[in-house]
Amino acid sequence: MAKKQYQTLIAISLLLLDAVMIGTAFLVAYWIRARVSFPSEPHNLAPVAAYGWTILVQLVCIQGMLYLNRQYHMVRATSRTQELYAAFSAVSVGTLFSVAFSALLFKNTVFEVEYSRTVILYAWVLTIILLTLGRWLHRAVRGHLQRQGIGLEKLLVVGTGDVAAAVIGKVHSSPRSGYELVGLVGGNDDGNNRPTEVLGVPLVGHSDDLEKLVEEYDVDEVVIARAEASREELLSLIGRCQRGKVSIKVFADVFEIMTGEVSVDDLGGLPLLTVRDVALRGWRLSLKRALDVFGSGVGLVLLSPLILLIAAVIKIDSRGAVFFVQERVGLDGRPFWMFKLRSMQADAGRRGKWTVKDDPRRTRLGRFIRRFSIDELPQLINVLLGDMSLVGPRPEQPELVEWFQERIPRYMERHREKAGITGWAQINGLRGDTSVEERTKYDLWYVEHWSLWMDIRIILRTVFHVLAGRAY
Repeated sequence: MAKKQYQTLIAISLLLLDAVMIGTAFLVAYWIRARVSFPSEPHNLAPVAAYGWTILVQLVCIQGMLYLNRQYHMVRATSRTQELYAAFSAVSVGTLFSVAFSALLFKNTVFEVEYSRTVILYAWVLTIILLTLGRWLHRAVRGHLQRQGIGLEKLLVVGTGDVAAAVIGKVHSSPRSGYELVGLVGGNDDGNNRPTEVLGVPLVGHSDDLEKLVEEYDVDEVVIARAEASREELLSLIGRCQRGKVSIKVFADVFEIMTGEVSVDDLGGLPLLTVRDVALRGWRLSLKRALDVFGSGVGLVLLSPLILLIAAVIKIDSRGAVFFVQERVGLDGRPFWMFKLRSMQADAGRRGKWTVKDDPRRTRLGRFIRRFSIDELPQLINVLLGDMSLVGPRPEQPELVEWFQERIPRYMERHREKAGITGWAQINGLRGDTSVEERTKYDLWYVEHWSLWMDIRIILRTVFHVLAGRAY
């Protein structure tokens, strides 16, 4: 199947699936309302066939909102929480428009029908659920086809250094991205030190041959992964790709800029580029604290039986205290005592400070509770006390913080916010014995791009990882 035909088929199938889910949600809502006397007995409920035009308006409004929100553009590696948020936004706004348009278009016509408020409410909830489930199913089918080599887009990476390796690593670790790596393009100034391959991806040519390589390999997208490239080099590389129908992306690994929010502002009409801002301040702090208090309070109430059960088993399983209490560094570099359920042997602290995957110091029960992050649950107490947040940079021990701040640029800036039980770095695979430099980049990006919805997304993705046993 040709690539263009595949993309058209995928888009049409998603459009039809969304329509089926929206229509089904309305019909199920009608069926529930007709049979369930909540919040009151149904009155003057017209036959379901009379709602045909109303359902059509519902379809047009909701799918129109999905289109305007670019949900029919095949975005790579969209997370489940992003799809849930997209469905919630489109359905909420689309439902309001559909009610308004139905009243405007069908008033005093043969198509006018009593639009039950309860049916609207049921349909709103069910549409969000079914639309999200349908899109998850559609994504799973696309992922299966991509694993079979169907629908992949050919990617050419310009660069052979650490930045190129980072791009290749992300593609390899994200099969849902839909890329087929065709090769690397080296720079003409690399000399004899130019590698023949990076992480198994071969070198296929040099930057002077870029235009020819794009045509020869039928490339769909070019990623320029050369952090050291000057402005003139970047413009030259981009110019060589512009003759073909190819997407061009530049991976800028400039640490001081990448981790800040880049936006355009003005000063009396003079355009200014913002490369650093603080997203979490003012009323946002109160909003985040409200989420922390609510989340930790509900979590402690619901999970306290599990915490007590695990605590009892820890006492039986091995000698030592049930809780592990350790000094960590939090907001503004201030130390605090962090609580965990003990998953290590009693003398683990004397045998090293850094935990790794399959750590030999774990107890028998510790293997299980670390896999599902059950040992972290007592940190909900830290959140309730205000020492930590549900989401934020993970806290480190004071001696490690001193060591890192001397070697990693901007490391202490991650302490501008409270430490978290989970964070942006952790849900992106940077947990435990991983690069501290990479974690710092992710932490700073979170600090400077915070939003309430981002916190909710991180919490939901953390729950998915924990239930799947990928927490480590």
